[in-house]
Amino acid sequence: PVGDGRAAFFEGCLSVPGWQAVVARHAEVRLRALDPEGRAVDEVFSGWPARIVQHETDHLDGVLYLDRAEPRSLASSRAMAQWWGQATPKRAAEELGFGLPEA
Repeated sequence: PVGDGRAAFFEGCLSVPGWQAVVARHAEVRLRALDPEGRAVDEVFSGWPARIVQHETDHLDGVLYLDRAEPRSLASSRAMAQWWGQATPKRAAEELGFGLPEA
């Protein structure tokens, strides 16, 4: 992580098709890795790209988004679109009674 900022949003995954849940993740992260040719990569990501980097690197450790999700927010993709489809998970958090990190 870079800083203390966190952001929560609905996530899904091809490993668990048809389901989504709210996941709080670091708002900004630094990725250090090697590219396919073995060259060093050192890059900072924020916003949606930071979420994707965390989601995908979690897979390297055998972690799925469900391991980090707010359990009360788990919904089928259809139900999520019907009930919680919005720019943020605020309504879902209010109605289901779970907290979100401060922006």
